[in-house]
Amino acid sequence: MSEHEAAPEAGPEEDRQEEAYEYVPGGKRRKGRGFKGCLAVLVALVVLVGGFYVALTKGVDWVSGQFQGPDDYPGPGTGSVEFTVNEGDTTAQIGRNLKAEGVTKSVQAFIDAAAGEPDSAGIQVGAYELKEEMKAADALDVLIDPDNLIGFPTVTIPEGLRLTEIVSTLAENTDFPEEAWNRALDQPDKLGLPDYAEGNAEGYLFPATYEIKPGMKPAGILKTMVARWQQAADEAGLEEKAAELGHTPAELMIIASLVEAEGRGDDMPKIARVIYNRLDGPGDKGGTNGTLGIDASIAYGLGLSPGSTELTPEQLAEDTPYNTRINAGLPPTPIEAPGDDAIAAAANPEDGDWYYYVTVDLSTGETKFYEDYDGFLEGRDEYKAYCETSDRC
Repeated sequence: MSEHEAAPEAGPEEDRQEEAYEYVPGGKRRKGRGFKGCLAVLVALVVLVGGFYVALTKGVDWVSGQFQGPDDYPGPGTGSVEFTVNEGDTTAQIGRNLKAEGVTKSVQAFIDAAAGEPDSAGIQVGAYELKEEMKAADALDVLIDPDNLIGFPTVTIPEGLRLTEIVSTLAENTDFPEEAWNRALDQPDKLGLPDYAEGNAEGYLFPATYEIKPGMKPAGILKTMVARWQQAADEAGLEEKAAELGHTPAELMIIASLVEAEGRGDDMPKIARVIYNRLDGPGDKGGTNGTLGIDASIAYGLGLSPGSTELTPEQLAEDTPYNTRINAGLPPTPIEAPGDDAIAAAANPEDGDWYYYVTVDLSTGETKFYEDYDGFLEGRDEYKAYCETSDRC
């Protein structure tokens, strides 16, 4: 083609090729992707960056959660909560109870606090005053200090009560009715009674003051009372002394109950000696023929309140296993709960040849001892004279 000829016009294919190129500064051209291709790339990039951001955020939250620890209140808390640690509660159970009471925010917070505190293993059973929404470590500090225990309610069993009276006293001073105590007594194998008690708790529920701790049930309380009796028996050397005296431990417990019913203080070892003399002495000495003549036992056999009134001739003549005027020897069981002094007196009777005694002054408890029946008659006359001027008889 000569220089004077016009260039031919571009066709459709050439137009498309031209449009496919873009201007590049410096006079260079490069092949482009077009608008739609750029948009797809842009969308993919946004999705990729967004996904990375979400994943990164969740990852940071997860890592933070691993180091943040369990949920816990900042404390110090508000209000007042009476919280009880029960017998047998584990650390985890205490934690669950704290959370349920609104004291701590999570169980794990308390478990973690306890894991770092050696004294947490010594948390005592009982009630404590805490607050709502406490920091778990602060709640633990209260629980590990026994000075923070709220005092337990107590029940006192005086010396000389019969089993029925002990049950009534326990029912009146606890949340358990008499039926619950009697059901527990019907399962003597769970009370720790000695074999020689033959399942009868009369005389073996030791008179003392007992704390009624949270979670304690009648059987557990009665078992504690029997354990306290065992302590007194061991201190008195009951079994060893019984062997020395030629009697069984069960007989010594019956004697101890009779001594409790009949005497007080320094007279107890002397009364014990009178009982042994009547049991073991010659049948005709003193004219007792082996009978004890203890009216408290007769009243027990008749179901009468002890010491309420003087027994009538008809009552004294009624034949029951506990009538110690008719029947020689000991009654079949203890008649009431002896204390330390009575048990010690039965195990260590004072030396003497007494066969009789008379309490000549009911106000002071003055008791006189005699070796024969004539002496007893003198004491009885002195008692009658006392009654003429006293309303105690």
